[in-house]
Amino acid sequence: MQFGSLARLSLALLLTVAPAWAVDDPGVARMATCQDSWLDWQKNDPGKLQAFGAQFRSEFSRSESDPFFVPKSPLSIAGLPVTRAFPDSVGMGVGFSVFVEGTFDETRKVLEKILGKPLEHCGASDDMRTCDLKISDMRTVMLMAEDNAKSTSALIGCYYYYEK
Repeated sequence: MQFGSLARLSLALLLTVAPAWAVDDPGVARMATCQDSWLDWQKNDPGKLQAFGAQFRSEFSRSESDPFFVPKSPLSIAGLPVTRAFPDSVGMGVGFSVFVEGTFDETRKVLEKILGKPLEHCGASDDMRTCDLKISDMRTVMLMAEDNAKSTSALIGCYYYYEK
């Protein structure tokens, strides 16, 4: 077998067995980290909100029985794959949040790098680890994950009406 044929065969095998790489989504990242706010856009710039909504619907889908949306193709935030999105609330929190694949500590490092500041109020209770950072009067970035060494997912969210 010639070198060129071997190279083409190797490339073909690599492409068929390589995982789909997640693409960083700056819009979702900015929304989940409070850099953008659908609450502000709703009041001050409905066009931006409509554009983000259209973009979100093109990238995510939802089963009617699920409270969350899932990416139609692999998406990530700073390299952390996004597995689920909650575009307006999760539980009692109003805001925008996503689950990512990553441990609490990995996700915290990524989030602090994006924000350019350390997270605060970190602790563990009720089998959860949490940190937050108040961005403004109506924006708090939250990080939450199970307090379990085997946990490999974390929630990153921007909450607008967050009370401790």
